[in-house]
Amino acid sequence: MTEENKLEGLGGLLVLVGLGIILSPILVIAQTFPIYSEMFSNGSWEVLTTPGTEAYNPLWAPILICEITINIALVFAWLFIAFLFFSKKKIFPRWYVGILLFTLVFLLVDAFSIKLVLPNEPVFDPGTSTNIIRSVVVTLIWVPYIFMSKRVKATFVK
Repeated sequence: MTEENKLEGLGGLLVLVGLGIILSPILVIAQTFPIYSEMFSNGSWEVLTTPGTEAYNPLWAPILICEITINIALVFAWLFIAFLFFSKKKIFPRWYVGILLFTLVFLLVDAFSIKLVLPNEPVFDPGTSTNIIRSVVVTLIWVPYIFMSKRVKATFVK
């Protein structure tokens, strides 16, 4: 058995990558659904997006619609990445790195967008800071691994 054959397959550190891929769409839903559900059910959407209300800002609707749309797209993107991962598709590494980088950029852009409508609030509240730090750590660990791993090169070949 050659060294490449030993490294082929979803073993080693790829098990952790796979676990992260499985958990990612679940986390996106778990973190965002309650927020948006409450926003629409308790009247916050109307207060934020209706001209003349105390909390109205013309940027709220586009920001919130973009957030919702991107989070839905992220769920589907993670499901697609899971398909690529478990099918061992050659394009998996590029998609995986792309989604990690996109998520980090999205979190940063979203935080600064909210700052435009809430100028007196800190850019990075505790929840946002936690998500950004988590995204940075995940990106710093897994991007180099994906590019340098012999197992990744031997596994994603279809």
